[in-house]
Amino acid sequence: MTALLVIAKEPLPGRVKTRLTPPFTPREAAGLAAAALADTLHAVAAAPATRRVLVLDGAPGPWLPPGFEVLPQCAGGLDERLADAFAHCSGPALLIGMDTPQVTPELLSVDFADCDAYLGPAEDGGFWALGLAEPDPALLRGVPMSTAETGAVQRDRLLAAGLRVRELPRLRDVDTAADARAVAALAPHGRFAARLARCTTAGTR
Repeated sequence: MTALLVIAKEPLPGRVKTRLTPPFTPREAAGLAAAALADTLHAVAAAPATRRVLVLDGAPGPWLPPGFEVLPQCAGGLDERLADAFAHCSGPALLIGMDTPQVTPELLSVDFADCDAYLGPAEDGGFWALGLAEPDPALLRGVPMSTAETGAVQRDRLLAAGLRVRELPRLRDVDTAADARAVAALAPHGRFAARLARCTTAGTR
């Protein structure tokens, strides 16, 4: 089996999902981030894994289900923080973020029997998941993050290392209000969709 890692920020107003403001207030955006993180962590909790690890910038909250190790994020850019997360793994590992609350346990049930790496592309050009049969932090360091080319550059880095790469389904990150509505429609029974509905009912447009 595989270690499952989630890299996340503590969902505090003004620190997370700032591209949702406006139309949402910083408090509403933080609530949406907390709901997305909770949905993500519960999907991880329901998937088979050797370890479940939250790599966190901040402090745990009531959104954290039992059964997770919590490790602090290191300093540096996102590439360094992702690399450091893999450095804590000695066997197969799959890392995801907190921006895809529509993720399911089935999507996270990966098998490295016939490949060396998994890459889950995001619609914005990034990636929502990266899996490595043999974690090597050097595969991430120096990859430009948060650009329209991030996923392509990361994939090229894996292929250049001679790895056999399998692609996971393309998912949409929650960055904007339009993303939030689209993702909530994909997982209408989740915590994220319920929180978005409460924000909308309260008068946010």
